[in-house]
Amino acid sequence: MSLHDAVAKYVENGDVLATGGFTTNRKPYAAVSEILRQGQKDFIVYAGPGGGEVDMLIGEGRVAAYINCYTANSGYTNVSRRFRAAIEKGQLTYEDYSQDVLMLMLHASSLGLPFLPVRLMQGSGLMKYWGISEEKRKTMPKMEDLKCVEIENPMVPGQKVVAVPVPRIDTALIHVQQASPDGTCIICGDEFHDIDIAVAARKTIVTCEEIVSNEYIRRDPTKTRIFGECVQAVVKAPYGAWPAQCYDYYDDDDAALKEYDKASKYQDKADAVEQLAKAAAKAVKALEKAPADEKLKLAAEAAEKAAKAAAAGELILAEAGGRTRTLPDDRELLYNEEDLRNPWFVCRSKHCKI
Repeated sequence: MSLHDAVAKYVENGDVLATGGFTTNRKPYAAVSEILRQGQKDFIVYAGPGGGEVDMLIGEGRVAAYINCYTANSGYTNVSRRFRAAIEKGQLTYEDYSQDVLMLMLHASSLGLPFLPVRLMQGSGLMKYWGISEEKRKTMPKMEDLKCVEIENPMVPGQKVVAVPVPRIDTALIHVQQASPDGTCIICGDEFHDIDIAVAARKTIVTCEEIVSNEYIRRDPTKTRIFGECVQAVVKAPYGAWPAQCYDYYDDDDAALKEYDKASKYQDKADAVEQLAKAAAKAVKALEKAPADEKLKLAAEAAEKAAKAAAAGELILAEAGGRTRTLPDDRELLYNEEDLRNPWFVCRSKHCKI
């Protein structure tokens, strides 16, 4: 099945969606990119430790609610930028659990449990502070009414435990190294929570680096991690986890993840213009307090230059490592000058040697 057809058939608006992998490890980027192309939306997302794949869904406004413990491209972006911006602007319905509890919730989902008793959040602010209120939860049919509740341990009188909800996953997106046509999967390296969400989900889409024969799978059953009965669609998608890493196939793409960190600072050009203008004003104000400070002077000049470049439409090129130069004298373009007419100029990529 093609990736287009798999997403079109199995990913629906309003799904409870779970993605496999861990921050920059085996993340299902190809599948998420296809969702972005097709337009499905209003997801309730569980990502375990999420990465750029969820950040893109949030940035494109496709997430109705997000239940998570940590979202980052580890080593590149400590907190994913579109996720952070949505939280700070109050635009994302979000619930926070500790990582250990969230992993256990996904495991409980694979077991079909009605709820999960834990002791891991007792005494912490995670019990006291709810990101999604009970009132808000009751307006969302696929969301449990309570984040958590302390109950009596029926096995040990007088002891309290914390009951947390168990997600009911509609669709799981998982990238693996090898899969057979019937959906049996080999995962090399850490499995993370992928097996749990594959078992728990009503529909599982697997993208893989290679499709191997059923005979190949049978040669060493100890390598099997996900059984075909759990999988609805198998898609051959080489580099389907890129720019994340896929153990034994490729490492994470350092340049691409750094590029995403830069690009995801801004929602769009208007946001870039606004943010850079504020940064420039802040830098100028700091310089006014200490006009002799050379570092502040350079910072103010750089901030003003960036703000002008954004307003002029050069931001995307600059963030991609390119530059704009005048012809024939090879100078930087100047803005907000008395003469508003631009000379001839050329836009060059960072790879251009001319």
